Amino acid sequence: MTQSRKIIHIDMDCFYAAVEMRDNESLRNVPLAVGGTGPRSVLCTCNYQARKFGVRSAMPAIKAMQLCPELVIVSGRMAVYQEVSAQIRAIFQRYTQLIEPLSLDEAFLDVTGNKAFNGSATLIAEQIRRDIFNELNLTASAGVAPNKFIAKIASDENKPNGQCVVTPADVSGFVENLPLKKIPGIGPKTAQKLLGYGFSSCADIRASAVAVLTPIVGKFAPALYQRSFGIDHRQLETDRVRKSLAIETTFSQDLSCEKECESAVELLYQKLLLRLEKHQHMMISKQGVKLKFNDFTQTTVEQQSQRCDESTFKQLLVKALLRSQSRGIRLIGLTLGFAHHDVKEIKQLSLSW
Repeated sequence: MTQSRKIIHIDMDCFYAAVEMRDNESLRNVPLAVGGTGPRSVLCTCNYQARKFGVRSAMPAIKAMQLCPELVIVSGRMAVYQEVSAQIRAIFQRYTQLIEPLSLDEAFLDVTGNKAFNGSATLIAEQIRRDIFNELNLTASAGVAPNKFIAKIASDENKPNGQCVVTPADVSGFVENLPLKKIPGIGPKTAQKLLGYGFSSCADIRASAVAVLTPIVGKFAPALYQRSFGIDHRQLETDRVRKSLAIETTFSQDLSCEKECESAVELLYQKLLLRLEKHQHMMISKQGVKLKFNDFTQTTVEQQSQRCDESTFKQLLVKALLRSQSRGIRLIGLTLGFAHHDVKEIKQLSLSW
């Protein structure tokens, strides 16, 4: 019998805000957000005290202050967050080399066949979370499951500072009544569209068929049908070859002016730079800005570029906004396209020539 995979999804709890609370005692017991401090700025993240007031990441600062007048907003320290992320990654590597980072504050780990704790993925996840807390004074939540899909959803079940284990025998029951909006890849628009056809949970999808789902969700239909049964055969991508690098944020309240959008681009740009450091060997070939409007239509503006340049993103933003036709901005994304060859390959080709 083939051994079931043992996948752990580790997700840090309100990571940026948690680092700020750790490093500044005066911030530990107040509603806190990290982001721009100007009136037209957008929040990057917030702590759980702030979330009780309805404050959320990607929310305009002025809206957040209306919901929570006592909210403290601090500017982000991306270099510090990156350093802490590297320390977390070092802890992961004590237990496995099969790591797929998703961002600075979350990652998948494959511990199948790991001999630690007699091979118990549950105990390994608990120890990783214990190491993070003891060494970095930060908390993390974990999902443990036979695949990436279930592990990611499970890690959100007992936040903050919690853990959820879904064994192979538990998968079907865990997924059956899962709301479709919790499935990665199903956004608010798609969830609403599915609801219009009578699909609200995985149980509804199970009772249907791929042929029925295809006109509704297109190419995602086969994957959606499999997810409804808890099936996900994807391996961890520990050394993926990228064609592009993108980052985006969806706002809890539509943005309505260029200044708000520009502030959001500035925050996204800082995050994009951090992700780009892991891909310095790649040759940039283009930059792009994506906007999704409040009617869920979207547009993308791109141009050729050999570097990641903030001013170019802002210029592309202005062009994209010309297409808004007074519609609110629901989502902003920044994209870098990479050339076919990376820097190392170019050097090798030139030397061999």
